[in-house]
Amino acid sequence: MNFEMTASCLFGLEKTLSFEVKRAGGENITVTDGQVTFTGDERVLVRANMTLSVAQRVEIVLGRFKAVTFEELFQGVKKCPIEQFVGKFDKFPIKGSSLNSKLSSVPACQKIIKKAMVERLKGVYNIGYFQETEALYQFSFSLMKDNCTFKLDTTGEALHKRGYRKFSNAAPIRETLAAGLVDLARVKQTDIVCDPFCGSGTILIESALKALNMPVGANRHFSAMDWDIIPKELWQEEREALLKNIRQDIPFKAIGYDIDPEAVKLTLQNAKNAGVEKYVTAEVRDIKDFTYPENVTCVITNPPYGERLLEKEEAQRLYKIMGKRMLPYGDKRIYVITSDEKFGEHFGQKPTSNRKLYNGMLLCRLYSFMKK
Repeated sequence: MNFEMTASCLFGLEKTLSFEVKRAGGENITVTDGQVTFTGDERVLVRANMTLSVAQRVEIVLGRFKAVTFEELFQGVKKCPIEQFVGKFDKFPIKGSSLNSKLSSVPACQKIIKKAMVERLKGVYNIGYFQETEALYQFSFSLMKDNCTFKLDTTGEALHKRGYRKFSNAAPIRETLAAGLVDLARVKQTDIVCDPFCGSGTILIESALKALNMPVGANRHFSAMDWDIIPKELWQEEREALLKNIRQDIPFKAIGYDIDPEAVKLTLQNAKNAGVEKYVTAEVRDIKDFTYPENVTCVITNPPYGERLLEKEEAQRLYKIMGKRMLPYGDKRIYVITSDEKFGEHFGQKPTSNRKLYNGMLLCRLYSFMKK
């Protein structure tokens, strides 16, 4: 069976996601803000969930239609073939969002959509009541300028939940954003990567996963694993195939520093949880004592931003210290993500380039410094 699917991501990572979707076997790829739409069969669906490192989730698109009134919303949903997925005892909750649309009340839209789904399933199964006790099928809708997209989630818990970060420090970088930074830094299996503000080790771990070609979601559960429409053996087949492609004996290393001993402990434990402890080291070190590790090729870091006035001033003092300790950088590639638009001035070096990225809802820039 072929599906139209959509994978969402943080703004700024669409190009990376598009490449990953293509590598997973997706076809007819369309890129819009924060989203990549594509087609593929059950195997592509499985592979997408297991391998997309910057996606938030993978959903099946069941319908697109104009909905200015509740009647149009009801009829649009009622035309969607949800019985291809939902059995007579399965759970089918609905969630959604509305932006710049006449149907602005999400709870009211949820009620109408649920009613339309029940009416369609009544006609298929010839029953008047649905117990909703078995497999979960999480549906969603998004209304944008009166255009409705009706979808079915295949992922479950968001894809950034890799499973290796049981605990984290305050305000950790999301795994999907860290993976995006690693991709933009073009990390290779021969690199030695350093993060002088390693926190709970997310950038280091995502660097290692990429260098090793480890599928980020091979060891976790997805909602679609419980569906009858996708053969159970397909998940195992894809997992085994992906694990066979892991690179084992490579020179890659990831080195982290942090002023907080607890952060260093977290980094090492999380690296172990992710199965990359052989490639990741970390130690306590203040940025004012930073020196480049031997043979380091790439620095990727997410230093404190500071969103309130005093915190901003403190962050800017930190950026000046970074410049004193990290310049000149020679042949090394340096990537720093921050919300400070004047980072280069504080750092003491004009960046080679900068790229807009969002850390959650916060607009940031990825500043790169490298030999031209």
